[in-house]
Amino acid sequence: MNPQQTAEYVRDRLFANDHASKALGIAIVEVGPGIATLEMRVRTDMLNGHATCHGGFLSTLADSAFAFACNSYNELTVASGFSIDFVAPAREGDVLTARCHEVSKTGSTGVYDTAITNQRGERIAVFRGRSYTAKGRPAVAD
Repeated sequence: MNPQQTAEYVRDRLFANDHASKALGIAIVEVGPGIATLEMRVRTDMLNGHATCHGGFLSTLADSAFAFACNSYNELTVASGFSIDFVAPAREGDVLTARCHEVSKTGSTGVYDTAITNQRGERIAVFRGRSYTAKGRPAVAD
């Protein structure tokens, strides 16, 4: 398989078992080597007491994009940590897009940045994920 085919293969196999992302209505828009774009519509049950999207749901969307990007090489990769900054509120009905790209991948560690925007292209949050790769172990088995 070429790198794009590998990323798509991993996407399909990981998403089949990703009950958390599915439960939130997250859809994968694009995947490739070191990149992933996911979308999620903000539902009523995602709103906090201020009638804005709860930060945990924004974090989950970004973390899911991060997971698909960093596992796209079919090497078992997990998060070693992340940080997120909320810069604007997301509201009910907003369609959020999380675009993740690889910043650095050296040895067993990686750094990935994800920007979450709404349907108007307004930035909602920025996320930086740090990954650890277990060399020699596939993300998904053949």
